[in-house]
Amino acid sequence: MLRSVLLAVHVGAGAAGLLVGPAAISAALHDRRETRAGHAYLAAVTVLVATAVGLVVLDPGALWPFVLLAAATEAAVAGARFVDAWPTHVRLVCGSYVSLVTALTVVRWGTLLAWVLPTLIGTALVEWAASSTRRPRPARTASRSPTPSPRP
Repeated sequence: MLRSVLLAVHVGAGAAGLLVGPAAISAALHDRRETRAGHAYLAAVTVLVATAVGLVVLDPGALWPFVLLAAATEAAVAGARFVDAWPTHVRLVCGSYVSLVTALTVVRWGTLLAWVLPTLIGTALVEWAASSTRRPRPARTASRSPTPSPRP
């Protein structure tokens, strides 16, 4: 019974993370850190990790590698909020999403390729995104200096 409940919540949180993740990634790429999508993604990953730990406690022999993946994913998402370096922020948010995709492929395929393929492709895409996009400039604000008077 407990396993079924944990698994249902885990699958729901994983689906939510996979659905809202692209919006959180977009926010990271545009240097918008405090967004609803970002908070929703963090919440989904936190629930996902908590239920993953619970599932591992119930069956440690078969599921222990997922605790490592879960811990790294949570650390990346939570840590991204506190990093000042913009490329590092992008790498952490995008990398956490790669972890979600990797976990999904491992559950679906159950092979070594399921661990390696998303990591290789995802790492290349994350690095490309972090290095090829520039940090957005802050929005322009109105000047506080007086408006110059028109010339006669």
